[in-house]
Amino acid sequence: MDEARRILIDGRSGSGKTELAAAIRADWPQAQLVRMDDLYPGWGGLLAGSALVPAVLGTGRYRIWNWAENRYGAEVTLDLGRPIIVEGVGALSRASRPLADLAVWVRYPAPLRKQRALARDGDTFAPHWCDWAVQERDFMRSEHPQALADVIVDGADVTDWRAVLDPALVFGS
Repeated sequence: MDEARRILIDGRSGSGKTELAAAIRADWPQAQLVRMDDLYPGWGGLLAGSALVPAVLGTGRYRIWNWAENRYGAEVTLDLGRPIIVEGVGALSRASRPLADLAVWVRYPAPLRKQRALARDGDTFAPHWCDWAVQERDFMRSEHPQALADVIVDGADVTDWRAVLDPALVFGS
C-alpha cells in the first residue's frame, strides 16, 4: 500500500462522491479526507475552490470555508506522507490531475442526483441548486473532468466501494 497516494473523486452534486470517499476512508483510516465543501468560498465559488486543489495537494495546507460566517476560518495542515483523498465537484481538473495517482468520476442520473442532494442538504441547498448546476456545467465544459478520470463509477450504491472500484487502484500495487 502506497502511503502517500493522492486520489481525486469528482462528479456532479448528489452523484455519490461523498459516500464513496467516506466508504474508502473507513477501510483506509490513515487516509486524510479533504472535502471540496471546505474549499469553496461560498455558493458562487466552485471555480475558486477547484483552483485551490493543486496547492492543497502540494503544500498540504488550506483554510476551511466557514459557511455560517461567509469567510475562511481555521487552517488545516495535512501530513503529506499519508494518503489524501479530495472529494467534491471541482476536485478533478487539468491542473489537479497530474498531481494525483487516481482520478474517479462518479455518475448518477440528474433527477436522482437532485433528489439525493436535496434530501441530504434540504433547505440549505435548495435555493442554490440551479445556480450551482450552472457552475457545474461550466466547469465540466472547461475542464472535462470525466475525460480526465481513470475510472467512472455508478453512484447508485458506493457504500460497498470495492464492488465499483478495484482496491488495487485505490491502494496502489
